[in-house]
Amino acid sequence: MSHRRDFIKKAGIISFLLTNGFSSIAKSKIIGRLSENKKTVGKPNKSTNDMKTVKQNISADGFFISNRPALSNRKFTSKAVEDTIVKVKSVMADKELAWMFENCFPNTLDTTVTYTEINGEPFTYVITGDIDAMWLRDSSAQVWPYLPLANADEKLKKLLKGVIAKQSEFVLLEPYANAFYNDPKRISEWKDDYTTMKPGVHECKWEIDSLCYVIRLAHGYWKNTGDVSIFNTRWQDAMKLIIKTFREQQRLNNKGPYHFQRNAANPTDTQFGGGYGNPTKKIGLIHSMFRPSDDATVFPFLISSNMFAVVSLRQLSSIFSTVVGNAELANECKIFAEELELSIKKHATHHHPTAGKIHPLEIDGFGNALFMDDANVPNLLSLPYLGYCSSDNELYLNTRNFSLSESNPWFNEGKFAKGIGGPHVGEKKIWPLGLVMQALTSNNDNEIIACLSILKKTHAGTGFIHESFHVDNPNDFSRSWFAWANTIFGELILHLYNEKPELLKQIV
Repeated sequence: MSHRRDFIKKAGIISFLLTNGFSSIAKSKIIGRLSENKKTVGKPNKSTNDMKTVKQNISADGFFISNRPALSNRKFTSKAVEDTIVKVKSVMADKELAWMFENCFPNTLDTTVTYTEINGEPFTYVITGDIDAMWLRDSSAQVWPYLPLANADEKLKKLLKGVIAKQSEFVLLEPYANAFYNDPKRISEWKDDYTTMKPGVHECKWEIDSLCYVIRLAHGYWKNTGDVSIFNTRWQDAMKLIIKTFREQQRLNNKGPYHFQRNAANPTDTQFGGGYGNPTKKIGLIHSMFRPSDDATVFPFLISSNMFAVVSLRQLSSIFSTVVGNAELANECKIFAEELELSIKKHATHHHPTAGKIHPLEIDGFGNALFMDDANVPNLLSLPYLGYCSSDNELYLNTRNFSLSESNPWFNEGKFAKGIGGPHVGEKKIWPLGLVMQALTSNNDNEIIACLSILKKTHAGTGFIHESFHVDNPNDFSRSWFAWANTIFGELILHLYNEKPELLKQIV
C-alpha cells in the first residue's frame, strides 16, 4: 500500500500532463535547468516522480505556453478566476513566475473538483490531486484563495458552498477521520488499520487541524460573501460534533473513543501507547495523534494545532452569536477557546538553548517538549497567517527565527534552496509549502523575494509546485500533482498583488 504523500504516478509528470490535456513546457532556460541534473532524471527512487524526457515546445515568440488542461478538459471554470489571472499576470515583470501563477492558481478548479446538486443544494468533492480522496484540510486550503472572488461569480460561489456542505457531511460521518471518498460505500485501502474504519472514509488519522479547517472555511466564506445560508441544521450539527470531539480529546476523565495503529514500516504512520499516543498530564489541551503532515505526533499536545483550535472556536462563537442566535453555544465556544489559550500560555513557552524563549511544536504536560517545526500548515511558522497572533509578536518572532534556522532539525539548506522540510519526506528535502508560508508571514521584502526566487528555481521545469524537493537537486521531487501546494502559491502571488504590488514588478 502507498503512503499518501509517497503516492507517485508510475508515468510521473508525463502521465499527468497528457491526462489533463496540458500543452508542453516552454522556454529554453527551463530546458537548461532540467539538463543541469540530467544524471538523476529518469532514475526514479521512492521519493521521486519518474520523470523521463519532458518534451519542450516554445512558442514562436519565445513566450511560455500554458500548462493548464485544455478548456474542454477542465473540471470547472470561473470567469472571476480567469479575469484575476489576466489582471495579475499583466503587472508581473517576471514572466516565468507569471507563467507559474497561471498554471497553479486555478489548478484546484482545473483538475480536482466534482460539482453536483442534490435537490437544488450544491455539493463539491475536492480531491487532493494524485489521490482520489478529499482531505478536510487540503480541500479547505485549496479553495481558500477563491473566497474573495465569490461574489463576482455566482457559479464559483455555489461551488464553494458545495465544499462546505460536503465537509459537513463528512464530519457527521466520522469526526476523527482526515480524508474521505465521494462514494459513501467505498472501502478504503486502509480498512485494516486498528481503528474504526467506516465505508466512505479513506483514512482515519485524528488531526485537530482537519476540523479547524472546516470551521475556517465556513467562517471565511461568510465574511467574504455575507451569505448565511450555509449555516443550516446539518452544518450546525457538524459543528456541535466538532466541539464534542475537541472535548473528548482533552481526555480529562478518560482516554476517549479514538485510538489508531497501523501495520507499517514507517513509524510515523502509526501511534504509540496502544494507539492512544505517549502519556500526557491532563492540562486542558487537545490531544492530536497526527500532525497536518499526516505524521504521528511524538508528544500528543500539538501546539500549533491547539492554537488553530483557539482561533476556530472563537470563529464558531462569532457565528453562533451573530448568525445562528445560539448564545449558549457561542459562550461555550468562547470559554473553551479561553481555556486552551490559558493552557498554551502556561505550558507551551519553553527555553531553547540557542533560540531562547519560544513555542515548541509538541509537549506532553510533564515538562517535556519537542523542539522542531514542520512545513505543513498549521505549523509554528504559520501562526499569524491563521490569525493566532500578529506577525510582529515577540514570542512568535523568536519562534520563527528558530523555525528558519539550523536549530530546527528539519530546516535544510543545500545548493538550490533552504527552507523547512519534515520527517515525512526525510532529510535534505524542503516542502515548497513552507517557502510559501515563509513569504506569506514575512514583512521583509528581501525575504519574500528570496522565497520567490527559490520557488522559481525549483519547480523542475514543470511550472507547478510539488510536495517536496531535494535541496541539491530539484528534479528529485515528490508528487507532480499536489493541488494544495499549487493553489497556495497562487494565493501568495495574489496576496503580493494586493499588499506589495511593487514586488511583482521585479524579476526575481
